Amino acid sequence: MAKRTFLDFEKPVAELEHKIEELRQMLPGSKVDISREIGQLEQKSLKLTQRVYKNLTPWQITKIARHPERPYTLDYVRECFTDFIELHGDRHFGDDQSIISGLARFNGNACVVIGHQKGRDTKERALRNFGMTRPEGYRKALRLMKTAEKFKLPVFTFIDTPGAFPGIDAEERGQSEAIGRNIFEMAQLQVPIIATVIGEGGSGGALAIAVADEVLMLQYAVYSVISPEGCASILWKTSDKAETAAEALCITAPELKTLGLIDKIVDEPVGGAQQDAHQMATALKRALRDAWREVSDLKPADLLERRYQRLRAYGRFTDTGANP
Repeated sequence: MAKRTFLDFEKPVAELEHKIEELRQMLPGSKVDISREIGQLEQKSLKLTQRVYKNLTPWQITKIARHPERPYTLDYVRECFTDFIELHGDRHFGDDQSIISGLARFNGNACVVIGHQKGRDTKERALRNFGMTRPEGYRKALRLMKTAEKFKLPVFTFIDTPGAFPGIDAEERGQSEAIGRNIFEMAQLQVPIIATVIGEGGSGGALAIAVADEVLMLQYAVYSVISPEGCASILWKTSDKAETAAEALCITAPELKTLGLIDKIVDEPVGGAQQDAHQMATALKRALRDAWREVSDLKPADLLERRYQRLRAYGRFTDTGANP
């Protein structure tokens, strides 16, 4: 059994799971049947996990969104799509592997899939640049979007990045232009776009593939203009205030749903998506199918008008001025 990674607020669950694992290892050579005791402890662990996850703070949810065992884009591609063929390169500079993109089928229909990809181990994390995309990654994504438009294919995007890569080389190659261009082009792309925030949705790095007709968000994902640490560093000159910043930023799925910035929250298994990737993928596939049905029959002109009105509706305000 693979060793699980527990977060700091999951310590009571970790202690119980450690005891369960010790009993499981004793089971083959034990002369006493302890399977019933294991079952009781497993039920206790489940109830304890439910209790811990019932009243999570935004900062705790941020930690879950960053969990190293959480499913990534390629995990969902394998579970939710068929016949995936990855395509590489932006035809200008190179191939950024923090963005995966390619052709696939969703419920038998041809489509384009694009998403951020983080790494599982040190080598892959370096290869994927920890999910932080450079300009060539966004230009690769745009190349695939324009291909989708040419062949009238829907686009599915998966957002999971702390933000666009802030390095000098990225700035030299036009990082802000690449992000701005993607947002501009996605706003007028004449095919359906369905975006899902599966982990972190950080800043312009997320927005560059998140302009869509339907935006889904996993229950314990986060989506924000800046990371809590970045916000704290600007406002309080220290990242130690990240927890306070997370409370103020309204970064959780329920908050964003209330504000009208996302369309649907996809429930996760007890303990988060990392507890059961297959169950999570099954729920996400169902949500993607429902979202696809909402927009699949719209004509391009109606699709663009719907998308325009959706973007125009972002934001809430109260007019307190007197009538003229």
